Amino acid sequence: MTMMKTVLGTAAALALSAGAALADPALIYDLGGKFDKSFNEAAFNGAERWSEETGGSYRDIELQSEAQREQALRRFAERGFNPIITTGFSMSTPIANIAADYPDTKFVTIDGFVDPEEHPNVLSILFSEHQGSFLVGMLAAMASESDTVGFVGGMDIPLIRKFACGYAQGVKAVNEDATVISNMTGTTPAAWNDPVKGSELAQAQISQGADVIFAAAGGTGLGVLQTVADEGAHGIGVDSNQNYLHPDQMLTSMLKRVDVAVADAMEAGADLETGVQVLGLAEDGVGYAVDEYNESLITEEMAAAVEEAKAQIISGEIEVHDYTSDDSCPVLDF
Repeated sequence: MTMMKTVLGTAAALALSAGAALADPALIYDLGGKFDKSFNEAAFNGAERWSEETGGSYRDIELQSEAQREQALRRFAERGFNPIITTGFSMSTPIANIAADYPDTKFVTIDGFVDPEEHPNVLSILFSEHQGSFLVGMLAAMASESDTVGFVGGMDIPLIRKFACGYAQGVKAVNEDATVISNMTGTTPAAWNDPVKGSELAQAQISQGADVIFAAAGGTGLGVLQTVADEGAHGIGVDSNQNYLHPDQMLTSMLKRVDVAVADAMEAGADLETGVQVLGLAEDGVGYAVDEYNESLITEEMAAAVEEAKAQIISGEIEVHDYTSDDSCPVLDF
């Protein structure tokens, strides 16, 4: 074991060493940290809301390396935390590796998938990101003056292509002649935390005419949105409501209610129902944000069009293609 792994392992052990009441929930954030202003922070906010509303306590840990994933899971399980909630698809394999060793512990993977037949003590929570992305794509097309909009993703994985494809479908539903520029930041987990590269990609898209850019890239997205604001374009945030970051220049944010998923799991406690749960527009699992920071940008006509499309998606009248269903997108090439 290298000295670095030893140090990180010791840090993880210390983080979990304090006493805890039996069956308190635990939360493990994905790489990038709890204060990424996006996905992880949404999970943190859900845990905090549960704690404030119930008076309950929970433990959490911010991972510093891939090697800590299974280590943190085992330590939480051995100390009696239940349920153990994790964020990010990369936790799926570590949970599958250890779930059978702790049959009385409930595990939750948000954005990941673990076979419920093989591991009946695991809940996989998935979201219909393509549906929410479709709605913000419509807003982007209606707000664009150049008929060119952009998308910057983090790590190039099917989940992020799912965001991009839904977004492009929403754009094309409003303006079939619009141009959608799409770039991914990288192919490793480092792509989630590279705001400099995000800024460079945003600048390149703006130079090609994009005046609205949707960032689904974790911490990298902060660089995207900063550059968009600096250049006088409009940004679209993701997961958490990021409108406040750049008032009057954030067109909207595509909401992914990770906060609700975490709070609900903590509320259920050891009685959590396991299996697979998919949260879409019908379940208020995804959506878009309108508040004091962007309401001047969303006209009544824009809001009405998006709300009509939302109702049609829920009813099945509009079907948004899910990239992950067949690894293809009818309106965007990757």
